[in-house]
Amino acid sequence: MGGVPGVPPADVLILGAGVAGTNATLIALGMGSSVTVVDRNPEALRRIASQFGPRVRTAFSTRDVIETLCRRSDLVIAAVLIPGAAAPKIISAETVKAMKSGAVIVDIAIDQGGCAETSRPTTHSHPTYVVDGVVHYCVTNMPGAVARTSTFALNNVTLPFVLALADKGLRRALAEDPHFRNGLNIHDGQVTHKAVANALKLPYVRPEAALKM
Repeated sequence: MGGVPGVPPADVLILGAGVAGTNATLIALGMGSSVTVVDRNPEALRRIASQFGPRVRTAFSTRDVIETLCRRSDLVIAAVLIPGAAAPKIISAETVKAMKSGAVIVDIAIDQGGCAETSRPTTHSHPTYVVDGVVHYCVTNMPGAVARTSTFALNNVTLPFVLALADKGLRRALAEDPHFRNGLNIHDGQVTHKAVANALKLPYVRPEAALKM
């Protein structure tokens, strides 16, 4: 994407300054790209600025900012995720139409519906399609491309919770760990995750209430 003599650096826009966005920033910088990171969380933007310094531009996310930056970008990596909820559609079809011909959108949020109005799920065997001259990469389960590595990573982060359930039982494990409890989606027929309840238009019940804690 850059760093080749006579070839200008690619203009990369990263939407979302979370784990995926931060790692995308690291890779894009390593390839010599010009990188801008957009987020609605000022603290996340400060963290990006502190970690990468002047090599990365940051901007607070608004509709106008996203539209302006998308139009000039060669690559847009959409990494906006809301736990348990559908991804917000922050890239409109009109914005896609105004982007450079040959530009690329990588929609990491496609498993939650995608961040672009023009995004639709694709597969590893047929990963891309083109809308208005813009290449879309919207592969569901992107970690599946490196299945062994991603399985080890998933196991490392989930095994402690499995062991807690096995050793303590459901109620005690959730009672002792608020972070574990925040991951509870449904209990005894009640939706205990607010984002899931909102997405499905169902009543929300606090996990503590559902568990009768």
